[in-house]
Amino acid sequence: MYTADQTSNTVSVIDPSSHRTLGTIKLGDQRVGGTLSPQYLGDVGVHGLAFSPDHQRLAVVSVTSNTVDIIDTTTNKVLTTTDVGRAAHEGSFTADGKQFWVANRGRDTVTIVDAVRGGVIANLPVGRGPSKVVMSPDGKHAYVNHISLPEITVINVASRKVEDHISGLGDSFSSDQAISPDGTQLWAAHKRAGKVSVVDLVHRRVSTILTTGPDTNHPQFADSRGGKYAYLTMGGLDETWAYRLTGGTPVLTAKIKNNGHAPHGAWASGDGSRMYVGLEKSDAVDVIDTTTHKVIDTIKSGQEPQAVVYAPRAAAAGSAANLGRQGLGQQARNVPTTLADGTAGETLDTAKGRVLEATIRPVGGLDMVQLQARRLTANTVYQAYSVAADGRKTPLLSFTTDANGGAPMVLGFSSFDGKSISIAAKGAATPVQQAVLAYQGSMHGHAVKAADLIYCDCC
Repeated sequence: MYTADQTSNTVSVIDPSSHRTLGTIKLGDQRVGGTLSPQYLGDVGVHGLAFSPDHQRLAVVSVTSNTVDIIDTTTNKVLTTTDVGRAAHEGSFTADGKQFWVANRGRDTVTIVDAVRGGVIANLPVGRGPSKVVMSPDGKHAYVNHISLPEITVINVASRKVEDHISGLGDSFSSDQAISPDGTQLWAAHKRAGKVSVVDLVHRRVSTILTTGPDTNHPQFADSRGGKYAYLTMGGLDETWAYRLTGGTPVLTAKIKNNGHAPHGAWASGDGSRMYVGLEKSDAVDVIDTTTHKVIDTIKSGQEPQAVVYAPRAAAAGSAANLGRQGLGQQARNVPTTLADGTAGETLDTAKGRVLEATIRPVGGLDMVQLQARRLTANTVYQAYSVAADGRKTPLLSFTTDANGGAPMVLGFSSFDGKSISIAAKGAATPVQQAVLAYQGSMHGHAVKAADLIYCDCC
């Protein structure tokens, strides 16, 4: 099993038979390290994962360096590195394993990578903000969701031509998607809207739209002796939801409390008996029993795991060839927050999530301070403070909320020695600040903020 670790710029290699992290594959410097140097050649923003049909190769997509690495799963060595389009995000191998198709959010294309020799074969225009490519089980069709269009684009793999557009999705922003093992359903998650569009691939239409919750991250499927289920990682609620698939409207049967913060990527074991869920803000992976729908173990990983994949028999059990330790043993911690009115910001609303989350993560001699805000006053400038044990406050960073009162990602680097974080409103955002936020929100991967150079917040 593998996790893509966005902050340590590693891939964690985990032995599922022992629930032990064997080590990490280093693809670049730990954030920040040397990643801002003009002469830096490593990967930045290790984010997306996919394995070849024979499980002998692993594709790794880095969203900031815009690269695709192909790794030999036996030796854990990088075979090829290919520069692709802007804001490359997630992709899939073709059925023969010879190509890897990846979505480029900032170029409105799907890049076809030669998965054997490396290099770009072709770039296919697919519409605004493509986010992830998944393949049908028979390998004949590729399905692309978008972060700027409420549709699924259908591509004929053989001809490399767009064949259809499935419209009517629940929102224009869909970061992640998954296809059922039998190829009849596609679930497109709408992270910011708190919805999931269930797509009937037989008739190529949206069959239902599920109302979920804040930060609906990755959908995934598992067929086991307990039945057929779809799972959703609910990043804003620290839960993984299980839906029973009965042939009609999916039935929510369990809300599984995760053993950490911000569940993100997910993947089922080969026999469907386990669902593995990456905990983005806890640097760990939960192991869920798909029969009891309980977390049975939690495994430490590299820093800020995003995608998770499970590749049966990709390597011998316990094999740790060429692995290092970068990113391990540096787990994030989540600290209390206080809102401008003096109330606790980290209190979990079981429907709406937390108002203000604060995650502190050690990186390269500093601390990465990450804030996420919901339901604050709209279009307002806030100052965040580090609060010491004696109540002393030190200015930390400032941020501006959007028209909905949210700030999906606030990022800063400092030496953090506080016990908590508090915020205070400093006044209304200027017209220029509001215009910039509106523009960035409408561009979805076409506009680049300073923080985008080292972070992907919307996937």
